[in-house]
Amino acid sequence: MFRFDLPKTIQAAAVLLRAHPLRIMGRLRLLKLLYIADRESLGETRRPITGDRVVAMPHGPVLSEMYDLIKEEHVRAPEWCEHFENLGCDVQLRKDPGIGRLSRHEIEKLQEVARRFEYQDDWALAETTHQFPEWKRNDPGDSSRPIPFEHILEAVGRKKDIRAIKQEARALAFMDQLLGAK
Repeated sequence: MFRFDLPKTIQAAAVLLRAHPLRIMGRLRLLKLLYIADRESLGETRRPITGDRVVAMPHGPVLSEMYDLIKEEHVRAPEWCEHFENLGCDVQLRKDPGIGRLSRHEIEKLQEVARRFEYQDDWALAETTHQFPEWKRNDPGDSSRPIPFEHILEAVGRKKDIRAIKQEARALAFMDQLLGAK
């Protein structure tokens, strides 16, 4: 429904990694924190931060294109790899991409989510996401399954706004197409 914004996603991931002294974070934690921030932004502002599609996986909801970027299996992985390096199951920020595409609210949301879960280990954080209604409703078992944005919108209290949010997303996508946004 929304358009995936790679430069913004790179900046959002960097905001989360900057909070750690060595700028390193486990892949699982990074994926969960980005999903939670996206989800909460959708509830608060009617727009996610990354625009990524969401998939239910055994360890909870995951931003699909973000997951492929981290695994370096995305067509645009070279752009990701300019800024991040995989160190086993960890991701390290190598080159800071700045924050120019993120709003003040988005930066604050990312920082707040990171602070809220800083003392929860990665697996407990994954278990937290298993409590989200949209994941329970689309529990994939041992596989994966797309989570419709409508399910996320319902879970964050935006059920009555689904039609308007879809119209806004289509209008934004149209404008991006006209302007040639990546």
